[in-house]
Amino acid sequence: MRHSEAATADAAQLDPDTRVRIERAVLDVFSEREFHRVGLIEIARGANVSLQTIYKYYGSKEALLFSSLDAWLGKLAERMIDHLQGIEDYKERLRKVFWVFLDFTEKNPKIVQLMMSSVYINTWRKQGAQYDNPELFGTFIRVLAEGRAKGVLNDQVDEKVLLDYIMGVLFRLSQTWVQRGMKDSLTRQANVLFEMLWRAISKP
Repeated sequence: MRHSEAATADAAQLDPDTRVRIERAVLDVFSEREFHRVGLIEIARGANVSLQTIYKYYGSKEALLFSSLDAWLGKLAERMIDHLQGIEDYKERLRKVFWVFLDFTEKNPKIVQLMMSSVYINTWRKQGAQYDNPELFGTFIRVLAEGRAKGVLNDQVDEKVLLDYIMGVLFRLSQTWVQRGMKDSLTRQANVLFEMLWRAISKP
């Protein structure tokens, strides 16, 4: 079960255009201010919907934020899966996953800003038993399991540790890119950055 399933069951019944407007308002507002400084009335006004609609389909500010985050991370996972099609070489498959994440960051800096300013891990965890987006992290785990099966990735640690290494690097690169003014292209440096990561996780 996704961590926001209880909240998003009704949200899925929303008119798609309305849901997009709500998610856009969430992104605009939460990326600019910390979670505790945002009021749902701001989201309602930004999306041009009633406050009652927000409560009806999401229930709370926390559920609204994490439902929206789930949707964005789900889109990232879909892009990864699409880009993996037709690539047979394992290292190149992982390189493509790495590139897609950096490209997504460059195209969606507000999502990174939102995660830095408004996503509190303990609150995210309390949304349910599973707070990791299953589409995104499941895609990574499947690719890592494939690498272990092929004997090219370090097999002295659990696959989740390999995932921690990869996500730690990707999130850090994304955060510092935003903090430093988004001046240099992440994707332009993707190959050298990936090779550095590859040396850390490949089998000795």
